[in-house]
Parts: sequence; structure tokens; C-alpha cells
Amino acid sequence: MTSEYDDAWKYEGYRPAEERLRESLCTLGNGYFATRGALPECPADDVHYPGTYAAGCYNRLTSEVAGRSVENEDLVNLPNWLLLRFRLAGGKWLTPDSATVLEHRQTLHLDSGLLERRTRYALGEGRALSVLQQRVVHMGDPHLAALRTEFTAEDLTGELEVEAALDGSVTNAGVPRYRDLDGRHLTHTHTGTAAPGTVWLRCRTRTSDIRIGMAARLTAQEKITDAHEPSRAVQHLTLPLAPGRTVTVDKTIALHTSRDPAISDPLQAAVDRAGAAPGFGDLLASHRTAWNQLWRRAELDVPGEAGAILRLHLFHVLQTLSPHSAELDVGVPARGLHGEAYRGHVFWDELFVLPYLNLHFPEVSRALLHYRHRRLDRARAAARAIDRGGALYPWQSGSDGREETQRLHLNPRSGRWLPDHTHLQHHVGSAIAYNVWQYCEAGGDAEFLHTKGAEMLLQIARFWADSATWDEHLGRHRIRGVVGPDEYHEAYPDADRPGLDDNAYTNVTAAWVLTRALEVLRTLPDPRRRDLVERISLDDGEPDHWEDVSRTLHVPFHDGVISQFEGYGDLAELAWDEYLERYDDIRRLDRILEAEGDSVNCYKASKQADVLMLGYLFSPAELQGLFRRLGHRLDEDTWQRTVDYYLARTSHGSTLSGLVHGWVLARCRRADAWKFCQEALRGDIADLQGGTTGEGIHLGAMAGTLDLVQRGLTGLETRAGALWLDPVPLPELSSYGFSVRYQGHWGIRLRLTSGRLEIAVPPSDLPPIDVELPDRAIGVQPGETCRLVLTE
Repeated sequence: MTSEYDDAWKYEGYRPAEERLRESLCTLGNGYFATRGALPECPADDVHYPGTYAAGCYNRLTSEVAGRSVENEDLVNLPNWLLLRFRLAGGKWLTPDSATVLEHRQTLHLDSGLLERRTRYALGEGRALSVLQQRVVHMGDPHLAALRTEFTAEDLTGELEVEAALDGSVTNAGVPRYRDLDGRHLTHTHTGTAAPGTVWLRCRTRTSDIRIGMAARLTAQEKITDAHEPSRAVQHLTLPLAPGRTVTVDKTIALHTSRDPAISDPLQAAVDRAGAAPGFGDLLASHRTAWNQLWRRAELDVPGEAGAILRLHLFHVLQTLSPHSAELDVGVPARGLHGEAYRGHVFWDELFVLPYLNLHFPEVSRALLHYRHRRLDRARAAARAIDRGGALYPWQSGSDGREETQRLHLNPRSGRWLPDHTHLQHHVGSAIAYNVWQYCEAGGDAEFLHTKGAEMLLQIARFWADSATWDEHLGRHRIRGVVGPDEYHEAYPDADRPGLDDNAYTNVTAAWVLTRALEVLRTLPDPRRRDLVERISLDDGEPDHWEDVSRTLHVPFHDGVISQFEGYGDLAELAWDEYLERYDDIRRLDRILEAEGDSVNCYKASKQADVLMLGYLFSPAELQGLFRRLGHRLDEDTWQRTVDYYLARTSHGSTLSGLVHGWVLARCRRADAWKFCQEALRGDIADLQGGTTGEGIHLGAMAGTLDLVQRGLTGLETRAGALWLDPVPLPELSSYGFSVRYQGHWGIRLRLTSGRLEIAVPPSDLPPIDVELPDRAIGVQPGETCRLVLTE
């Protein structure tokens, strides 16, 4: 891989071992659907995996695994529209795996969302065929995609046979460890011809009964014939080849599903759209225009390699969650629309994604929060099922908001299927509440806060208050039987039940939710407060109980540091040096220990940041205030000791871990921060998790790196009607700039360079921006640029 910082991501040469990684990182999407960057002539096999995924298109199947019936809901791999293969008349189909490749290059043009591929195939006797392909998944019209293929013969006269197809025989088979599970999600596949040069395919998902319509229009100078198969709509043509002559084939496809608004039949909608679509050149022009508009709203200027990677991260965030997403009922898929890892589920990654979107695409943030609100009733039912009030949101979500976390998972090292207790990560509710608050603070959306936002906040707060039990011995409330963000620890050693008591992250964020809910109750205007109280049947005594719990939740300590959970200090120390010597990679230490007949539950070892997540969510001042409210003094020394303690005991088995550690260290131990910032930046492009990126990008980590520049290094907060800034200089990233949208102001530009801060507010009729710095407060008028010298 090379990147010359010219807004293009380039891969040179054909390397089968890297294909899955390249396919993920060269995925094209528009928020409605996305297609992996696979080569169109290559079928799915152990090297290639062409997948297409529509946001929110799930299906549920039951499989027999390890003697148990296991039900899973998956983001469905839709019919493969890419297929376009070619061969000399009567010869073998040409692929990089079956023919000699003289040259091969893939270029992902970030500015225009265009994937370009150039390959030269050797055909013997000095002859060669050059293939140039350009591909777009249209950012302007979310239902269209197009593929242009240009063939140029070198010292060759003859005929080239070309076959294009829509393939409905695909399955979900992109993740090896899921292959024991049923992946046949599509059924009732039919194909046909709509018009000369245009074919169609329709099918539906097996249990969710989502109807899918796809149409493809093939354009070339030669005659096109159809040859349909039971599950494939196939088109054939023969191209005349002559030395130096280029012949072109354009394939334009349209995709609709029965989840789309304002259509009656997805097949007819697809056929109509494909037929009305302009030619490739016009499609590309309008596609570029749509991308230009996105880039203006998400302006980011960071020099060097870091800036190039951030640009790639931003590109993939926008492809997964574009303004088109605002019109859909979808959440934040942890692995984007780029592959099948985590089955396309929604976890807590919005905690890392929405803070960035809030300041650029607030309409997308609002839609993602609506996804959660629509599933509030399901979350309330989940709370009732364990005899709690309020709302218990699932750790993994999909179509309808039920808990999708599997109860078994496969350890590929041992080959054993093991119990999975990560559904006890109830802290996802706090993440949703945090995002409600952050969105409303950034955008000033009082309407949302006073209605749907308030309802979610109060129901999540009610769940935490009802989960807290009083301990007479401690004189404090406790939350028992949960799992924290760490994920390595699901139970105490030799315990007969899963779950841990008083996870510090869970308890502190629960206290924060209760405090914010009380604040909303106090500030809600009548009659909205009365309506909300009636709607959720809030008892008169509940606010007082919430106040009490918010001040008395137990936060354990040991050895002068915050304990990850009660009893963490009693666990054994791991022989880290021994494992580092024995294994090349110990990121998934849990799998290593289980394969050895041991358990990570026994050790002071974390997969990823847990306690330190508190330093990611809250500024130092806010975190100290939270601990004061809980009756603890969290001074700088205690926090520094806590950071050092867990830093030495974390294997970073998640791409989010480096991000959080880089963020926290930028505030408290600047010299060590850049190492973790680099790990966060390189997590996907270097596939640091060992093969996982090929199964889908890590969207939370990608968005988190953008937010690291936007909020982490600047100390930017949106609260109390002001922009709060407290920049920390990193020598490795001393100059950068970006724009944000805040309180209706579009394109507020911030630039930091060598101890200087520049804030430019575009002209408007809006009030001035209030800016709070550690040593001063200023107001910046619309149309004004303010330049400040920062003090250390």
C-alpha cells in the first residue's frame, strides 16, 4: 500500500494474501448500500469476497452448533452485481489467480469516491490485454452504482467474450469462524429481461421477508444477449479486439428493497431507475458533485501521513453514515457496511461516532438517535424481563432492538464453542444517554431533548436506579452482575454465575446519567414536563431516589487506584513477559489462555480500556466533579497512577483501545500519547488485529481518530451554550485545522499552529459564538476571525 497524500489510496501489485484487506478498505458506499472492492472477474473463494450490503437489511436464521440451536440475525449479503468476467474466444476466464499478471494497481480516489483498477494480463506470444475499470456507488442517488470497463489489446487481434451477471446464489460466508452457521439468507430468486440490454433479479430474505429488486443495464457497441440461469441474470457479448484499440462496456445497476419509502414494488423501482439512469460520464459527474458537498461540510486539514489516514477514515465514515442515512431506520454498524464481522450488528460504537457527526452532520446524528428511540419499547421489555424498571438497551442490536448477542462464541485457537456473557454489558444504555446529551448540547436541539431525548434519558436513568441495591455494610448503592467495556472479565474466578460487581465505568456513567436526567426534569418547561411524567408514569418519589443513587453508587479502589470492578485487586498478576516471549501477538489473550486450559478471568489483564474510558468521555474537570458527587476525591496523582496501572495490564485486543489510551495520555502524559495515536490511525490500514479488517472496517475507531483531532487534542466541549477549548500540543501533530457546525453556524473554522489558535466564524445573522479557554473567555462575531496565543 502507498499513499502519496494526494487524496488517493493506492495498492500496487497483486497479492492474494492482501485481497480481503484491500476489498474492505476499497469498499464504496453511500449510506444506503455499499459494495466491497473485489475484482469483478473473481468469484467468492478463499481469496476474494465480493459483498454488497444495504443498511438495516437483516435476516434471522437458526443453526445447530455444538449440539444446541443457535439463532443469529445477520446483515445480509445481497446479490452480487459486480460480476463481469472475460476471456479470449474459446479460452479460459482471465483472473489474477489463473493468468499471468504483468501489472496491477488499484487506486481509491477519496475526493470523488471513485475506485479505479488497472491490470495487464499476459496472453502469451508477446500479447497482452489491459483492463481499466472505474467504479462508483453513487453518492447523489443512493440506489445506483456503475462499473465502466475498458479493454485494450496489445499485439492482439481476435475476439473477447464478456459475461456480466447479477448473482443471487450468494451466501454470508465472509467470516471463517461463522461458517458452521447457516448463511443462506436469500430465497425465491427469479431473473428476467426488462428491455434490450437490461436484466433484473428479484429475491427475498428467508425470515424477515425483505423483498430485493436489482436491475442491470449493460451498454456496449456490440450486441448483447441474455442467458438466464436459475439464480443468475446473465448477459453475454463478444468484443472485437485489435492492437491499440480500446473497447468499452458500461454496467449500471439499481438496487431497491421493500424497506424503501415511496415505492410499491422494489423490482419495478429498480428497473425504472436503471432504465432512466444517465450514462457513465454523467453519473460520475453528479457523483463527484455530491462528494464535493460532503467534503465541504467535513473539512479537515492535517498534514503528512496522519492526515492521509484521517482522510481515509473520514471517507469510510461518510460512506457508512451519509446524509442518506438520515432517511433510514438504521443504527451504527460496528464494522461499517464493509463486511460480515459481528454480523453487521450495532453495539456502542455510536459513542465514538456521534460526537464527530454532531458537529458536521447533525441530521445524521438525530436519525441515529431516532433508531434508538424507536426501540425504546423493546428496551423497556428487556428491563422488565429481568425485573427492572426503565430501559435496558441490548449490547448487540439489529433490526428490531432485541438482544442479538450470541450466547456461544468460537475460539479459533482451541476450536471450542464457549459461553458468551457479553450481553451483560448494560453500559450501552449510558452510551446512548451520553449521545443524546452531546447531540443536544452541540446542536441546540431543544425540541429533541424535551421530547424523545428526555424520554430515553429518563428511562435509562430509571433502569440504573432500579438496578442499584443498598449495601448496609458499605453504606452505598451497588450494581451487581454486569460486564464492563474490558470484555475479558465476564465472571469471578470459579464463580457459578456470570457477571461482576461494581464495575467502575458502569457505576460512574450510571451516576452521570441519573444526574443528567434530574437536570432535564428540572429544566423541562411545562406542560412538557407534566406530559412526560404522565407518559412514563414517573412516581413522585423517583427523582429523590435517583438523586440518592447518583451520590452513593460504590466506586471501588485498591492500591491507590480506581478498581476496574470490586475484587479486581485480588486477581493474580499475569506473567506478561512470558507471554510476550511465547507469542507474536497477545492482543486476544483470552483466546490464548482458554486454549491453554486457563481463563483470563483469573488475571489482572484487560482487553481494552475500561476504567480509562472515563477519561475519554469526560474532561478532567467534569470527571473530578463526578467523583466529588460520589464522595471521592480524584486528584491528578490518583488519576495518573490509575492510567499507568491499567496501561501496564492491557493487551489492546480492540482497535478502540489505542484510541482511548492516546486520548487519555494526550491529557496526562503527553510524551507517550503519539504511540497510541499511531496505533489507532494504523489499526485498519495495517490490519493490526491480524486479519479482522478483511471482515469489515472498525467504524468506531475510524470515527474516533477524527474526533481525537476535533475534540481530544483541542479539548473542545459544547456545554452551557459555549465552545470550550483547552488545546494540548503534540509535537507530532503540531499543526491542523478543521471546521465544525455549532448552534446553527455552518463552517466555523479552527486552526492550531505552534501554540496559536485561530477561530473564524462565517458571516451570518446569528448571535456571536462564546468561546471559553482555561485563562479567558471571548466572543467571536459572525464574519470575524480571532487569533490567540495559547499559554501552557
